[in-house]
Parts: sequence; structure tokens; C-alpha cells
Amino acid sequence: MTSDALAQFNIHDAKTNLSRIIDRVEHGEEIIISRAGTPVAKVIPLCRKFARPGRGSLAGQLVLAPDWDSAEVNEALGADFGLS
Repeated sequence: MTSDALAQFNIHDAKTNLSRIIDRVEHGEEIIISRAGTPVAKVIPLCRKFARPGRGSLAGQLVLAPDWDSAEVNEALGADFGLS
């Protein structure tokens, strides 16, 4: 955030204006929520790590071995994770 001072709301105002606060956060602003003048929480925008177009977006990019779901492979994976 490039601004020197972050916007601050007390809990009552934050509850009353939650939709407006979320709109501001969606546009990159960070908001501080305070109780009795003491900051207790910061609302920040979430950045998506992966922008996939939707279901099936990895189609054709994954190659599975013919025995990927065989009993031997499942037992080996279970053993690797301590499940056997």
C-alpha cells in the first residue's frame, strides 16, 4: 500500500459498512479494524496465486502412467505416508 495512513474503522462502523469496506479492499486498499481505539485486525486484499480458466484447464497437460491406480502403487504411496 502506498498510502501513509491506512483507513481505520471501529468494530461497530465496520459491521455497519462491511460491504463498502470489502469494495475498498477489492480495489487494493488495506483497512484496520479497531476496538476502543486499539487496532485488532487488518483487512487486506487476497491475491490469487493461479488464474485458471476453469474446470478442465489442465486437460492434455498431465500424463498418467497406465498403472497409476494399481494396488501396488497405492500400497507404495501408503507406505511413504506411514499408512501401511
